[in-house]
Amino acid sequence: MAKMGEINRVAGPVVTAIGISPKMYDVIQVGNEKLMGEVIKIVGNKTVIQVYEDTSGIRPGEPCVSTGMPLVAELGPGLLGSVYDGILRPLPDLMAAMGDFIKRGVAAPGLDRKAKYAFTPLVKKGDKVNGGQILGTAPERNMTHRILVPNDVSGTVEEIKSGDFTVDQTVAVIGGKEVMMMQRWPVRFGRPVNRKLMPDIPLLTGQRILDTLFPISKGGTAAIPGGFGTGKTVTQQQLAKWSDADIVVYIGCGERGNEMTEVLTLFPELEDPKTKKPLMNRTVLIANTSNMPVAAREASVYSGMTVAEYYRDMGYDVSLMADSTSRWAEAMREISSRLEEMPGEEGFPAYLSARLSEFYERAGRAETHSGNTGSVSVVGAVSPPGGDLSEPVTQGTLRIVRVFWALDTKLRERRHFPAINWLTSYSLYTNTLDSWYRNNVGPDFPELRSWAMEILQKEAELQEVVQLVGSDALPEEQKLTLEVARMIREIVLQQNAYHPVDTYCPMSRQYAVMKTIRHFADLAQRSVEREVLVENIANMPLRTRFGKSKFEETVDNELEEINREMEKAFEALGGK
Repeated sequence: MAKMGEINRVAGPVVTAIGISPKMYDVIQVGNEKLMGEVIKIVGNKTVIQVYEDTSGIRPGEPCVSTGMPLVAELGPGLLGSVYDGILRPLPDLMAAMGDFIKRGVAAPGLDRKAKYAFTPLVKKGDKVNGGQILGTAPERNMTHRILVPNDVSGTVEEIKSGDFTVDQTVAVIGGKEVMMMQRWPVRFGRPVNRKLMPDIPLLTGQRILDTLFPISKGGTAAIPGGFGTGKTVTQQQLAKWSDADIVVYIGCGERGNEMTEVLTLFPELEDPKTKKPLMNRTVLIANTSNMPVAAREASVYSGMTVAEYYRDMGYDVSLMADSTSRWAEAMREISSRLEEMPGEEGFPAYLSARLSEFYERAGRAETHSGNTGSVSVVGAVSPPGGDLSEPVTQGTLRIVRVFWALDTKLRERRHFPAINWLTSYSLYTNTLDSWYRNNVGPDFPELRSWAMEILQKEAELQEVVQLVGSDALPEEQKLTLEVARMIREIVLQQNAYHPVDTYCPMSRQYAVMKTIRHFADLAQRSVEREVLVENIANMPLRTRFGKSKFEETVDNELEEINREMEKAFEALGGK
């Protein structure tokens, strides 16, 4: 029997109740409207609850009822293609119930109870099964949804059915327990795996600067910090569209409503390059915009991570985009101040780094209980105030993640997109991924990457000299270094997200582009030794053609022709 208490104090989204004795993180129904809240602190007979909805009008004396359950996610067929709020209530269902504006106290189940799915069992009566094992399959959009045995269930299969079922109908009886296609999992606790694996397979994104210079592995963690307008959201949307993950979970955590609207209207229209069907068929969107209740924003990243882990347990590669973790940290700061906790740096709670670690540590590539290999790769955007990368959220994130894609306001002002600064960004996965690149892309790919980075570093050093004395004062060899660096910047590092050809670049093309630039640089070096002016090399028609080739429909054929004609073009320059 649920015990009823009453509200003692209200401070924004933080409500104190007396007369109930719940456990930490239990969900509480608050007030006459039964607003959803979660226990975050227990002091004596007082229970402190963070409410996921607007608390205006709530007053002391109203009832509080404990559900005895933590905040759980409903996991099963029907997740893909859905749009949820931060506590996994489907937004289209809420809209149908109450119009464009979400009212308080309205509950909606995470999964549709009316939709039927064709369940095909993969085990038979009398088989012994354990938690996390695959029980059967059901088609979901254009994916195969693998129905898993709940982690707390194991034993002999006493009964198993096949046919069309809703998610809350019994499909099997295992060890005396009824099993449905749907299961529930508390969002704040990571789902278990057999063992974590080495991050030695890259998550290919089709973005040249990321795949070539700063790769992320499947199961890796990356951060994209940058000031306003530097392109964090566009970069994450590119990763969601083009990365070679099976499932995409996109969390719009505290972002502006118009940005989230763009995502919600854009994604259903996008075509998945693999299946030629809508990208939404393999996407779960969680929208918690900046004008939605602050407490639900704090829960949204855990909700998204739980969904991602569920698909990982089936053996899928999942790409999770959190946009942005700064807004999540701000929600924690607001709730912490209401709790009158001792503030840390810049008012953030002292446990900020611990919470960031908990979130990113749930990423990884693993061997799951189902016997498959799956991964969750996490890319978190960070929005530091004024683009200051020394602030606590950015610094706390950098201590945890292994890939840092630093967005630069100066590059944005020069209209260089993606505005990722190649001198301050880094990836700690390059050494473990090198063997994959050698075997699957090109035997000299790691050397090409090192060569390109060396040229870009030299250019940065020479730019300081150029600013003092001008480029004309440099010797021809150094002028050539600047020209080759410009080619790397313009042809490799710049990429137009809105161009139909340039928006995605496969690894074979990235390798061909790098090889061509290296070939060009070697021939140019020989010409300079024959006293050909760098100015003449830079103005070659072939050089201009190479720069434009990435926008051509026949770009791969164009690169082959450029390589064939390059020797003749340099011979035509003459020299000694």
